[in-house]
Amino acid sequence: MKILHTADWHIGKKLHKHYLHEDFERFITWLLTCIQEHQVEVVLISGDVFDLANPSAEARRQYYLALKKLSNLNCKIIITGGNHDSPSMLDAPREILEALNVHIIGGMPQDPAQCLIPIRNKAGEVELIVAAIPFLRDSDLRAAEEGVSYDNRIEAIRKGIEAVFAQAAALCKQRFPGLPVIAMGHLYAAGIESSESERDIQIGNQAAFQASQFGDYFSYVALGHIHKPQRISAAIPAFYSGSPLPLSFSERKDEKRVLLLDTEAGFEPKSLAVPAFRKLIKVSGTLDQIKAKLSILSAEGELTNLIEVELLEEDFDARLISELDDLVTQFDKPGMEIVKHRASFKNRLRETGKLFDSHQKLEDLKPREVFAKMLEQNSYDAETKAEVTRAFQELVEQITSADPA
Repeated sequence: MKILHTADWHIGKKLHKHYLHEDFERFITWLLTCIQEHQVEVVLISGDVFDLANPSAEARRQYYLALKKLSNLNCKIIITGGNHDSPSMLDAPREILEALNVHIIGGMPQDPAQCLIPIRNKAGEVELIVAAIPFLRDSDLRAAEEGVSYDNRIEAIRKGIEAVFAQAAALCKQRFPGLPVIAMGHLYAAGIESSESERDIQIGNQAAFQASQFGDYFSYVALGHIHKPQRISAAIPAFYSGSPLPLSFSERKDEKRVLLLDTEAGFEPKSLAVPAFRKLIKVSGTLDQIKAKLSILSAEGELTNLIEVELLEEDFDARLISELDDLVTQFDKPGMEIVKHRASFKNRLRETGKLFDSHQKLEDLKPREVFAKMLEQNSYDAETKAEVTRAFQELVEQITSADPA
């Protein structure tokens, strides 16, 4: 049996106010071809289907169209909710979607047995079980460990997650003895490498789940939440498929992928690289270096390349910020767009209140004295300092001579 593992679609995601609708459409088109070529029978989507708990109308439209296209390929689709998803929103059309062979577990059900989904082969026989466990919220963990108390809340969360997976394993042993089981999970595992775009879960990721706590019963664990594809160190094959699209500039160098299992060959997955539909580019350095780097860039991929620019200079200079703004405003290359820019200075300006002795108060000082101290921190030449000082004096005179009425 061929099984495809993906996660973290984040439909409706904006990257610096730039919607990724077109990227997702191209991913789904590629995925449909991938499923047909490899004759995939089951698709697992391990959480964070949407980027927001209350997704936009456009995001919902993309979701339902994607499910319709996938169901037309006669493969079973199993979706679990993630920390970004609303369990009730995902679960609402459950009965209708089951008619399309789409099985959804948006939130942890009261009866854990509802998470167990038998998968039948072409002969109609149950060949394996999927324990579709969604993102576990505090109430789910308290229910799993009812009657047990821990002094440390973080330890309680870890033990609660472990109890849910152990309970799923026990139910499978009891109801489906001898059959392989694939577990789905949406959590933060210890020792993994994260990116900038994941939202912290369960006390800021401090309650990292130890891979050893999965035990050795499951044949494979299909994980979601972490956007960088990677394997975790467990006694069994346990993988984050990662997000199929780069969702932050920190993911620009990741090889995005989905994972393909062929149960006849075992439960070690094969990686299928997702094409890059657009390039994310980060340009940093001094102003001159940035200008040089931008001048040699050329567009790649089907969609507009997005660029993040970071100015790195030794000393603060307001003129550099102004020149950077002008550079960004005037940048015009086909197929490329600067979506974010910022400036960083190694020698940062001190706050005004820290420029003077502790016994001096700002209200007791003259504006020109404060301005002179601030000006000392800049690397302006003498002529520029004199010009800036004259401009400041003119402003002060205009303010002090203005008619109070």
